[in-house]
Amino acid sequence: MNNNSTKIVTLIPSATEIVAFLGQKDSIIGRSHECDYPHGLNHVAKLTSPKINVDGTSGEIDRQINTILENSLSVYKVDVSKLKELNPDYIITQAHCDVCAVSFSEVKNIVKKNLNKNTKIISLQPNTLNDVFNDIKRVATELNLENENNKKLINNLDIRLKKIKEISFKQKIKPTVACIEWIDPLMIAGNWIPEMVEIAGGKNILGKSGDDSHWIKFKDILNQDPEIIIFLPCGFNIEKTKQELKNFLKQNNNWKSLKSFKNKKIFIADGNQFFNRPGPRLLESLEIFSEIMHPNLFNFNHEGNGWVNYND
Repeated sequence: MNNNSTKIVTLIPSATEIVAFLGQKDSIIGRSHECDYPHGLNHVAKLTSPKINVDGTSGEIDRQINTILENSLSVYKVDVSKLKELNPDYIITQAHCDVCAVSFSEVKNIVKKNLNKNTKIISLQPNTLNDVFNDIKRVATELNLENENNKKLINNLDIRLKKIKEISFKQKIKPTVACIEWIDPLMIAGNWIPEMVEIAGGKNILGKSGDDSHWIKFKDILNQDPEIIIFLPCGFNIEKTKQELKNFLKQNNNWKSLKSFKNKKIFIADGNQFFNRPGPRLLESLEIFSEIMHPNLFNFNHEGNGWVNYND
């Protein structure tokens, strides 16, 4: 198949970023409502919309999602008639999380009932950094994009990762780090995040590498008393997290007893654009971690854009 005429629908932001990274941004004819990177996708049809009010607080969003899931409903609506009209060759989706994007089973049903049998579904399900790299390679293979240029691009991600590792692994002092993926209720980040903390030169606590993110209690953080806490809520940008955190900490005075609070080592990172999109920009996410944990060693100029110190 000629790649220039390939019609691709991406139903999750990381898929959009992977396809664009592999040089096929112009082949994307449909996307999710959250696919906003790289720039220049405004003309591409949005095929999904949330059934919840995403502008609420993390507590309100959590309650809305729980109500929907309790009724065995999907969190997202898919514009099936538009999808039929586009008639893509490929749909790239995920089987990782029913809250992050349209569920894999729903996509399969929609394709079976509405599209021709030639439409191929590529499903991403990364749990570790290695899985993310393998997903990028798999998409390249499935879309017939295994050219020399793309092999170099993928290899370059690995080179960047190893450079950070070489510097950070020499450090004797490794701060203990807790990464919070949701504020109300508290959720600790899992999957590829704990591994990234270790590569950046920190000691990950509470989250388990390769396992899903999970709910925790404040006392779990209190017991561990991490030196650094990084808030990177799924789907929230820095400004929204800042506002949310301000209100949350006001109601929870116990945070002030933590050494991270006393030492001004509470940080906010852009979870929406970086950490929660398992694609090529996880390398930028790793750079952000490196800057936060070892500012004397790393400066990739992400401060202010990718992360801020909450105490500033």
